[in-house]
Amino acid sequence: MKKKSSIWKKAVKIVIRLFLIFVIASLASVFILIWLPVKHTPLMCQRYFENIDDDSYYAHSEWKPIEEINREMVLAVLASEDAKFIRHCGFDWEAIKKAAEHNKRSDRKFGASTISQQTAKNVFLLPSRTWFRKGLEAWFTILIELMWSKERIMEVYLNVIETGNGMYGVEAASQYYFGKPASKLNRYEAAQIASILPNPQGWDLNRPSRQLLRRQSKILAEMSRLSLPPEIKAAR
Repeated sequence: MKKKSSIWKKAVKIVIRLFLIFVIASLASVFILIWLPVKHTPLMCQRYFENIDDDSYYAHSEWKPIEEINREMVLAVLASEDAKFIRHCGFDWEAIKKAAEHNKRSDRKFGASTISQQTAKNVFLLPSRTWFRKGLEAWFTILIELMWSKERIMEVYLNVIETGNGMYGVEAASQYYFGKPASKLNRYEAAQIASILPNPQGWDLNRPSRQLLRRQSKILAEMSRLSLPPEIKAAR
């Protein structure tokens, strides 16, 4: 019995140490990224290895500070992904409740991830649909909401979000689709980029489906009802 008790005590100590290491490492990584540009993410690495045998595959990403991304792009992602971004603390509980109720009734699943949650997932985690990963996403969402400003969360989001096959960030999408920097995007172009975010590998702005065109129209209509939050100093 004493031997079993000793083994359990050692196991508990190891688990506690691993937990403390994880907490310290996650706090340190979130703190460091208050200032450093995020040029590589777990998703970028995963996509690279998925296409390692494809000689034509090339990852396109270019970090741009929020001051060099047009305000219309900020409005477009707010309209498309998270209109309550400035007001919530990382989670939109009303949207989560509505998505849960819908998903019980329908095979077509809806998500309710905020921009903060998407940023946490993209920067710190590999994509998966496990509850464990969702728990980690919630943890990192809380950390970035506590340690980063809303402007910083938006800045990172706009630079790391997948915007096409091998494209990451709105600068890469702007250059590819419109041949101009993200600072020069107009309202319609910003809405086009925002429209593909739920399915960046399945939708193509060069060959827009009816569903994609309808989505663009909805985003444009919602943008007209929004104003740029004063906390976010985007380009005009």
